[in-house]
Amino acid sequence: MKIDSIQIHHYRLPLDPPFHASWDPRPRTSHTATLVRVRAGAYEGVGSGDAMLGFAGHEHLFIGRDPFEIERHVRILDNLQFMYGRMWPLEVALWDLMGQISGQPLWKLLGGREARVRMYASCGERRPADARAASARALRDAGFPALKVRFHAADPRDDIAVVRAVREAVGPDMHILVDANQGWQMPWDAAPSGDFKTALWVADALAELGVYWLEEPLQRHDYRGLADLRRRARLRIAGGEGNREYSELREYLRHGSFDVYQADVVWSTGVLRARQLAGEVQAAGAIYSPHTWGDGLVLLANLHVCAALSTAPFVEYPIDPPGWTPERRDFILPRPILPDASATIALPDAPGLGVAIDWGALEPLRIHTGTME
Repeated sequence: MKIDSIQIHHYRLPLDPPFHASWDPRPRTSHTATLVRVRAGAYEGVGSGDAMLGFAGHEHLFIGRDPFEIERHVRILDNLQFMYGRMWPLEVALWDLMGQISGQPLWKLLGGREARVRMYASCGERRPADARAASARALRDAGFPALKVRFHAADPRDDIAVVRAVREAVGPDMHILVDANQGWQMPWDAAPSGDFKTALWVADALAELGVYWLEEPLQRHDYRGLADLRRRARLRIAGGEGNREYSELREYLRHGSFDVYQADVVWSTGVLRARQLAGEVQAAGAIYSPHTWGDGLVLLANLHVCAALSTAPFVEYPIDPPGWTPERRDFILPRPILPDASATIALPDAPGLGVAIDWGALEPLRIHTGTME
């Protein structure tokens, strides 16, 4: 079986009302997804994620090759992403293709530890304390064991007041996670990242409120600062969701920067190296619980890896209605991915990622570029 063709298509869903992502100073009026289709004979694999900028013209590096040569393919993709954009959506498509050919779901191909993944609710917008407390109660009642709250106020005391209101609303049994979003920035955001002293002060204040982890409190390459913060803080420190180079993730491990490693399978590592990272992280006694924000296929790829490999207590489920709903997030899928009453998602036994894209239904949303503007 040889790879016959690779196609890349871009789709955009208008968002009205806009989604006010805490990490983006611009309201988001659309949601863009890039899908990669890889065909081998009668089989097709699909992946999604970044726009695959720079890939056009390099299809010949894969066409005619065995899709199961995944070590070789990952090396070539790594070469390409050094020169251009992130290329891991193609690797996800190759794993989906391997699953289709072998008749096995991805989570079984990778290790088959468990078919079910417990989720935490990951909110995306900053809201006033009373509004966030109300949404926290609703998510607790929906069965979620944990809730992520976003920070980005000019005065961190305003953000801490939101967490205090959430804790009072949900009581002591629901875990609260906090994302400071200081690790990276949007292309148009020139604001400075947070500093160590502020991060330590915030960590101490959040520990008093029983917060489970503090995510991305410092710039992503401050390995030593993050490690110092982790040693001094009384709560878990999390991060590493979007680092491009695997060597950067190894630096976190070498310094002991994190309690929770969040490298996104589609955005940061790819599937093969996610398996390697999960092993290293868990052998070091830390938690592997990846970032999953994106579209439905991004979420699904991360869930397959977690089902196969992760021992984390919960994994990210992006949801923050009305701005961010499962229907908006998963618009490229025939139906949204929904957890059950215990906030658990059961992965299918269908081959590969376990989903078939309705290409005809997506055609009206097709555009010619995958960039965010």
